[in-house]
Amino acid sequence: MLRRNNRGIVMMKRGNVGLLVLFVVYTLNYLDRSLVYILFEPIRKELELSDLGLALLGSTSFVLFYTTLGVPFGRLSDRVSRTKLIAAGLAVWSLASAGTGLAGGFLALLACRVLVGVGEATLGPAAYSLLADWFPPSRRGTASALFAAGIPVGAGIAMIAGGWMGQHFGWRATFPMLSLPGLLVALAVLMLPEPERGAREKPAAASSPWSLLLRNKALLLTIAGYASVAVASNAAGMWIPKLLAARYERGIGEVGLWVGICAVAGGLLGTALGGWLSDRLERRMLGGRLVFGATVGVLGAGAWALLLAAPSLPVALVACFAILALGLAWLGAASADVQDAVPAMHRATAISVYTLVVNVIGLGLGAPAVGALSDALGLQSALWLCPVASLAGAAVLAVATVVRMGSVGTVDEVEPVTAK
Repeated sequence: MLRRNNRGIVMMKRGNVGLLVLFVVYTLNYLDRSLVYILFEPIRKELELSDLGLALLGSTSFVLFYTTLGVPFGRLSDRVSRTKLIAAGLAVWSLASAGTGLAGGFLALLACRVLVGVGEATLGPAAYSLLADWFPPSRRGTASALFAAGIPVGAGIAMIAGGWMGQHFGWRATFPMLSLPGLLVALAVLMLPEPERGAREKPAAASSPWSLLLRNKALLLTIAGYASVAVASNAAGMWIPKLLAARYERGIGEVGLWVGICAVAGGLLGTALGGWLSDRLERRMLGGRLVFGATVGVLGAGAWALLLAAPSLPVALVACFAILALGLAWLGAASADVQDAVPAMHRATAISVYTLVVNVIGLGLGAPAVGALSDALGLQSALWLCPVASLAGAAVLAVATVVRMGSVGTVDEVEPVTAK
């Protein structure tokens, strides 16, 4: 008994250290992903790019490789060392992000962003697999939430530090200065212990999930609804800094500071409260998380309308805070919704499909659509696409709630797993 307790304490300590390192990695992930957004304007001026060109750099070039390689890297992480895979990916995306500062034209910038997407595609599947082996089922939700906190922290650092450094040192110097430290973190990842794979799980029955997933109306509607909401969420970090700088005639340093504060404070608040509130609703009613997601979509549309009609910068910043908080509040509910819509044996596949569709539509297609509309109508008018997409997503999620309530008993119950 004493030996078993000592082993549990050791595993707990290793998991906590590993979680801290992975949080830092995820922070760097979103820092390098978001850094280009705050530097859009100086890049556009030097290289004479259109808003559509900026959108292709900031989203499509990244997301096409990030999403399509997610499933292959997920399979690879089941076969090789996950810590080594994450370290290799971190080194690749850090070097690619740093190389952005050396790019001489659009195609070179595009190639760097593609490599950032390739490198970052290694993180998600391997990281969540490690967390599942480090922590027992009773702690995995908390561990996943703490890991996801790297999203607002990384985005906030990109806005604050990237905006200040871009204004004082230029955009070309900013990329390597903020990206190259990732190489040191990659060495720390290599020192993490590789836990026994799947030691805490019961073996699942083998089956082909694809026909079941395509017939699952609740799942398809859930994914479609969140993909539409994601159009507005992803547009926030990409276009709000540019909008505020142009409309209120402020430098990227000042805009980056304010948007960065909103991203960190709003993102952490949205991540923490979103998971808690959606779980409470789900315990009170079937489809409670879907109701929460639909509500977030409606509130998000209102926040976008306030931003676009704001008479002053303070009002715009209040709207920005709300948009960034709501833009992360639905993430925990979304992953849980997708898993609730399918039998346990197909949940990993469902999550990978959800990630692919939400990123391709929300980031890969939504961002270029805003960019193209901006070139034709102006950014202010183009961003009205965001509240429309948010309301459309809310409507689809409402329909998904009705379908989910009508399919009670068709989804198997989750069997409790005893921690080893």
